[in-house]
Formats: sequence, structure tokens, C-alpha cells
Amino acid sequence: MTADPPSPGSERSSKEYLTRAAGSVALATLISRLFGYLRDMIIADLFGARSAADAFFVAFRIPNLLRRFTAEGALTAAFVPVYSEALKRKGKPGAFPIICNLLTILTALLMVVTAGGVIFAPWIVKVIAPGFTSDPHTYELTTQLTRIMFPYLLVISIAATFMAALNSMGRFFIPAIAPALLNISIIICALLFYDKFEEPTVALAIGVLIGGVLQMAVQIPPLLKLGFRYVPSFDLKDVATRKIGLLMIPAAFGMAVAEINVFVDTILASLLPEGSVSYLFYGNRLVQFPLGVFGVAVGIAALPVMSREVAEGKTAKLAELLSHSLRLILFVSIPSTVGLIILANPMINTLFERGQFDETARAGSALALSLYAVGLVAFAGVKVTVSAFYSLQDTSTPTKVAALCMVLNIALNLLLMGPLKHGGLALATSISSMVNILALLWLLRKRLESIDGFNIARSGAIMLAASVIMGGAVYGYIVQFYAYNDALMIRAFHLFSAITVGVVVYMGFMLVFGSREAISMKNRIAVKLGFGL
Repeated sequence: MTADPPSPGSERSSKEYLTRAAGSVALATLISRLFGYLRDMIIADLFGARSAADAFFVAFRIPNLLRRFTAEGALTAAFVPVYSEALKRKGKPGAFPIICNLLTILTALLMVVTAGGVIFAPWIVKVIAPGFTSDPHTYELTTQLTRIMFPYLLVISIAATFMAALNSMGRFFIPAIAPALLNISIIICALLFYDKFEEPTVALAIGVLIGGVLQMAVQIPPLLKLGFRYVPSFDLKDVATRKIGLLMIPAAFGMAVAEINVFVDTILASLLPEGSVSYLFYGNRLVQFPLGVFGVAVGIAALPVMSREVAEGKTAKLAELLSHSLRLILFVSIPSTVGLIILANPMINTLFERGQFDETARAGSALALSLYAVGLVAFAGVKVTVSAFYSLQDTSTPTKVAALCMVLNIALNLLLMGPLKHGGLALATSISSMVNILALLWLLRKRLESIDGFNIARSGAIMLAASVIMGGAVYGYIVQFYAYNDALMIRAFHLFSAITVGVVVYMGFMLVFGSREAISMKNRIAVKLGFGL
């Protein structure tokens, strides 16, 4: 499944291409997320929200944070605009050497970082989760898992380079579905090797490492099909590589701010009662479903499209593309926010409440989910808005805003964790992200003169009204039919039915209100089903 770049033409062609590309990424991400939730259900069943699970989640977050600095976030933000510019000037054969040089330099650098991470794992864990030092077993287990998973950083960074290159050349589906292999690998290792190790969580760590290798390997065939061949090169003076490196420095911090905020939450949560780290993890995982399936999908698709327009000198179209992208984001994230808050307890109950995961864990995770959901619109909006800055090869402005918001997040964490415990940490993350998106839009409006704010606000108001009505319908259904002690299949049926009711009511009122996004979706579905229009 591909989304070939549009030929030079109308603004409409770029918008349609962006929508198709976002749909391709969303479908692949949906598949990956479903496997991800199956993975989380298995981990919850085997480990619950106890210290062993806390150790795994903390250890896994360490290479994940560094990945945001060296791989998916920063690398994509810096690579795609520069590579799109090279493709415009030189074509694929002339641009391929950029990939080769970057791969060689990145691999050499990350081999050193990985070795350092393995050696200094005990000290890293002390910094990331200081509360674990009071429990020697949890601390030692976290250190062991960190050492096993640190090489994941190397392979996932190479995979991220492949992803950025494929996206720049209009190939979105394979890079987006690759994370499913990580989830499948963890699932298989958990089920097959859970009882083969003295510490069962070692099976999860091995699954992470194997999954990273698979994510990298699956993207090689489409690259080869496009004509890419790796030719070793180590040229630190290469203009394009230096440009990517310079753009990565601020982007590394800017794109990692969400992960940094989560890490701050983790550090403080480790000082709270047992299970707090896991509550935040499970709550954040469910918020990541709509964010990952559509919010991130639009952001991934928008960056190459915006970069291509800028490379062709069409910066005036950025405002239209940004407005279109934000309205797509709002169309999904506003009803998702309402739905996640109303369905927090039923979702946690259906997905995770079994085995070691009890009612206390459900209540703690549901609180985290509800307060993370408050920031969903902002989380998704930031993904798209920073793409506009990155397409202009400006990675410093989002970084400055992110730095201020990180300070705000830490202050809010300290203020709210007392009365709300782990819930205060989730709420602080949401509030700081709201400030982030508002500041970015204000700065971008000054730069582009207009960001079509009236149409964005108009669409958002319609979506909010429809979402409130939808929320009433979903709440009524849950109160009437959902019982927490029913059999799993019955609970799953009623949860799915409640979501279906919400989708139908939301889409119905959106069509009644004349939403362009809903009408466009209806028309697309009609064409796909062969009805035509």
C-alpha cells in the first residue's frame, strides 16, 4: 500500500494526498495498536501492577526516551525536509548517498552510546527511578532489564532512518505497521518463555530486542525496490548530513518533550505508592490509541507533504495544509476525549482486570486515563503543528516552546501530585501540552500571517457539540447495560456496542451540522463501497 506523491498542481491534490497518506498510516497503526493492547493485556495478566511490572516499564522507557532523541522524533523531523529538498534537486539516485552516509555515522555513534548504556545501567536507573533504590530486588531487576534492552536503541534508530526515507518517497504503510512486529515479538516471548527464566520479565525484554530487529528488517525490501543500495560512507563534511545533524540538535529536545514529561512522571510516580508507575503506563497506553492511530498518522503524513511544498517554493500553501490537518485531528480527538473519559473504567475493566490486575489497579489506571485524555487534543495538535515548523527547516522554535512547557510540567507535577497522587502527574502533562499547542499556533500565525483560525474554530465548535451529545448517549448505554462482574465476552460486547453507539451518534450529528470532514468521510466510504456520488 503506497501513497505516491502528487504531481505539481492544485492545493486540492496535496490535501487529498495528505488524507490518503494519513489513512494508510492510520490503518497500519491501528493494526499495530491492536497487537499492542493484546500485549498489554498479557503483561497485565502475568504481572499486574506490581514491582516486576514497574521494573520492566521503567527499563523499557530508558531506550525509548533516547530513541526520541536519536531516532523517530528528531531524525524524522530533520531528515524529511532535507531529503525532500534533495529529491527535488537531484532525484532518487542523487539523494540515496545521504541515506548511506547517515546510516554509517548514526550506527557508529549509537554503538558507543549503547555500550555506555549497558555499562552505566545501575546509575541510569538511580536517576530515572530513584524510588526503586529502597527496594534492592526491584532496583537490580530494573538494571538487568535495562542492560538487555539498551541495544534496542541501535536497531530502532536504523529502522527510523529507513522509515524517514520511505515516507519521503511516498511509502507509508510498511514503516507504520513495523511496530506491530515489536508487539508480536513481546507477546510470543511472554507466552513461550515466561516460566523459563528466574525473573519472568526477562522474557519481555528479550521480546523487545527481537522486535526491534524485525522492525528494521521489514523495511529493507521496500527500500531495495525503490532502487536503494547501501554503499559505506563516513563523510562528516557532507552538506546534507551536517544540515540534518544541525536540525536534529534542537529537534531532539523538542520532539522528546512528551517523553521527557512522561519520564518526569515516572520519577515522581516511583516515590508514590506501589503501582503508580503502572497506573500511568496503562492510562497513557489507552490515550495513545486514538493519538497513535490518527493524531500521529496525520503528523507523519503532513511532514513530507509540507516539506515538498516548501521545497517547491509554495510556502503559501502551508496555512491551508495546516488548517486541513488540524481539522482532521479535531474530528477524531474531540470525540475520543469525551469517549475515553466516560468509558475509562469499563475499558480498563474489560482490557486488563484479570489475574494480578485487581479493582484497585483498575481505579488507579482509570484516573490516569481520564486525566491524560483531557490533553488528547493538544497532544495530537502538537504533532501536526511542529510539522509545519520542521517543513520550514525550523527546529529551534518548537524546542524553545517545549523547554518552557517542560518547566511548567515539572512545576505542575509538584503542585498536583500531593492532592491527586499519580492523577496529578497525568493532569500536569495534559495542561503543559495545552500551553504548548497554543503557543506554537500563535507563533506560526505570526510567521504565516494566517492559519485559517476561523474555520478551525468553527469546525472545532461543531465537533464539540456533537461530542457532548455522543457522550450522553454512550453514558446512558453504559449505565443501562454494562456490569463489571459479567463474563469477559459480555463486557467486551457491551463496550464495543457503546463505542459503536458513540460513533453512529457522533457521525449522524456531524452530518446534520454540515461538517465538511464528516461529509468528506461519508463520500469516501460511499466511493470505496462502489456506490459513487
